Amino acid sequence: MTGVAPAAHSQLSPPQLAGLSADQALAAVGALGEVWYSTDSCRSGEFDGIRYQADGNVLYGVVDVEEADFPAIHGTLPLQRATESAYRRIFALLDREGYPYLWRTWNYLAEINREVGGMERYRQFNIGRHDAFVASGRLAHGNVPAACALGTTRGPLTIAFMAGKSVPVPLENPRQTSAYDYPAIYGPRSPTFSRAAFVHLPGQELLLISGTASIVGHRTMHVGDIDGQTRETVANIAALLESANHQARAMHYALAELRLRVYIRHADHHARVQAILEELVGPGATIAYVQADICRADLLVEVEAMAAHPMGNC
Repeated sequence: MTGVAPAAHSQLSPPQLAGLSADQALAAVGALGEVWYSTDSCRSGEFDGIRYQADGNVLYGVVDVEEADFPAIHGTLPLQRATESAYRRIFALLDREGYPYLWRTWNYLAEINREVGGMERYRQFNIGRHDAFVASGRLAHGNVPAACALGTTRGPLTIAFMAGKSVPVPLENPRQTSAYDYPAIYGPRSPTFSRAAFVHLPGQELLLISGTASIVGHRTMHVGDIDGQTRETVANIAALLESANHQARAMHYALAELRLRVYIRHADHHARVQAILEELVGPGATIAYVQADICRADLLVEVEAMAAHPMGNC
């Protein structure tokens, strides 16, 4: 499966940006969305509110959850309950359809940094996600999916995901504390994601890099400095690539070949971020820019990335 296969092949349309509105796209190379193709036939379905498409190796899905359907109960806030419900349903679908391994998730929630009921909404989300992993018999540390979590101005909690039949290979960044090992100052439950992951399909290796930001160890660097945060983010991605290249089954990965999606908190920072990325990554890089809030209030930019390499059957 590849994002650059001929259009004559069956089409899978992953809803990575399902939670973002078109007016959040910033003018740049790339688009608010993408299409992947499969050499296999594809099928579509719906299960417990989840819309999905699948071929013989991969399943994509998306679920929208209205928080109003989950009133607070015994101190458990609506977003926490909605998140746990959504992930429990996702795992139930994967078990039913026979795609047991969750590879990548894209999480979009309104007002991600706002405090409600005495707790930031992103931290509420992390509790619900963690509890669903545990309740569904999944690991909450170690071999967890690549992921990102971004803020929208309005709308439901939207979770898009990619799962498969092969075990992913998680990757961590030597410059950063693993997110699932963050100290308690970042909330009652640590974020449940790996910094990146390899997934292997017949004849192909995919590198999926999670949302990456200006964090060294577990601390935000260059607070208030968009130039510094952008450069630190690229340094983190470069460190991830170095780690990845020690485990890659195919050829080595290079920064310039990555397909990047860049989330910028303030639209007026777009020009500066674009100039720095063109300097560090290269002017011909494939980059889409989107205005969105980031999971920490002091973060100004986040970058996710992917690449695919051909290889012998694995």
